[in-house]
Amino acid sequence: MKVSGFTIIRNAIKYDYPVVEAITSILPLCDEFVVAVGNSSDGTLELVRSIKSPKIRIIETVWDDNIREGGRTFALETDKAFQAVSKDSDWAFYIQADEAVHEKYYQEIREAMEKYKNDPQVNGLLFHYKHFYGSYDYVGESWRWYRREIRVIKNDKSIFSYRDAQGFRKKPNQKLQVKLINAYIYHYGWVKNPQAMQHKQEDWSKFYRDDRWIEQHIAKAEEFDYSKIDSLTLFEETHPQALLNRIQKINWKFTHDISKKNYSLKEKIKRFVYSFTGYRIGEYKNYKLISQ
Repeated sequence: MKVSGFTIIRNAIKYDYPVVEAITSILPLCDEFVVAVGNSSDGTLELVRSIKSPKIRIIETVWDDNIREGGRTFALETDKAFQAVSKDSDWAFYIQADEAVHEKYYQEIREAMEKYKNDPQVNGLLFHYKHFYGSYDYVGESWRWYRREIRVIKNDKSIFSYRDAQGFRKKPNQKLQVKLINAYIYHYGWVKNPQAMQHKQEDWSKFYRDDRWIEQHIAKAEEFDYSKIDSLTLFEETHPQALLNRIQKINWKFTHDISKKNYSLKEKIKRFVYSFTGYRIGEYKNYKLISQ
């Protein structure tokens, strides 16, 4: 079995992306790793080159900054990385630059890839998610966070990155058939230095909206305000080994009263229905789950 990892990154230093940690967190599961490094204004290319592994293969790309609808640019860049994956690989493991996998899940992931490698009905593997917020001590608890997503796909070039690269589909526009595995992706996209987080909010919104919308909806500030959050819970487990050095260097503080639950009325209704039925109304599912 051959496994290729792949990811995209641009301006990792400017926006404080843990891309090195993301890559190294799944590198032991991969035989090669394709990194599509976009045209950056900082030392991102050198940062990726600093990962001393013969598995790493870098392709340099140029992002289209004129596409300002739905984050489509991210999907186009992800497709470039996926298309560069070696043809003889069985699986392709996608990790975003602000995600990581805990080593305790390696065996589960390997076993699933071995089990379904030759099963034509299985297009990919579905992961659970933990979304960290503010600091490495808190996890988003409300239902506005997506709870599952596809991160391992068959090396089938008819598969493409969907919308803003959150998930995948198969040509012409079919949802992938996937197996849910007992493994989590740790998402650190909302754990950044407050200044870097504010810069990201301002600049990356341009891949989704026009200038008028950004002017009306994105606050102008020196630092991102992490206090505006509905519900968090404490994280009392361990982080991936790849993140430990980064966590030790954290240079800001964030605290939150986890007893506060500021759910929207819509979520309150959804939670009420779920308590009786076990069904989440309106949950986004960009996949077809194959029953276990």
